[in-house]
Amino acid sequence: MLYLFGVAGYIACMIHANTPAKHPIESSHRTRPVVLLIMGSQRSGRVCPQIAQWIAQIGEACTDLAFEVVDLADWPLPVDDEPELPHRGSYRQPHTQAWSEKISAAAAVAFVSPQYNWGYPAPLKNAIDHLYGEWRGKPAAIITYGGHGGGKCAEQLRQVAAGLKMGMVATSPALTLSEDVIRHGAALDPETEFASSADSVKQAMAELVTQIASLSPA
Repeated sequence: MLYLFGVAGYIACMIHANTPAKHPIESSHRTRPVVLLIMGSQRSGRVCPQIAQWIAQIGEACTDLAFEVVDLADWPLPVDDEPELPHRGSYRQPHTQAWSEKISAAAAVAFVSPQYNWGYPAPLKNAIDHLYGEWRGKPAAIITYGGHGGGKCAEQLRQVAAGLKMGMVATSPALTLSEDVIRHGAALDPETEFASSADSVKQAMAELVTQIASLSPA
């Protein structure tokens, strides 16, 4: 089911990306490993939901994984409200316990984040910092977007992921938003706007499949 490795995985991803998804994104995740697409933005007027959904559609089309978009706006995590340090895993707050269960149950995560002032949004850092052991060894990808693609945001997230010893894939797609979308509030059509980056997203998904498979029992 998950035997898409290296170049073969990338080729399979490319072939199947142009065919209808085998499973709708809203379908049951019971029989497939789940990848959480964690949205980094909570800003009003954000385009993160459209981008995350587009990534989910690509992933569903070219892998046998299930993709679930996670909106941090639906996960209120007050800053520093746990009496114990996260590395102890002794969570007292119900919202932290629920967040822990959500991340623990996922086969992998992908951070979908805009770049803010050469960094990434505070809500995403807070969501990461609420936990510790749950991230360790977790296969992960970083997909950023912005006027220049969000490369500095990706660099910072990669440093944090390294500190947590996550299984980060090599490819980090950087999606460039047009001036019309950024400055003038034009409607975003990810399929058109990011056509030149679609192959990079497919490559990241293929690498994520390989990372997940490497942790599966032989």
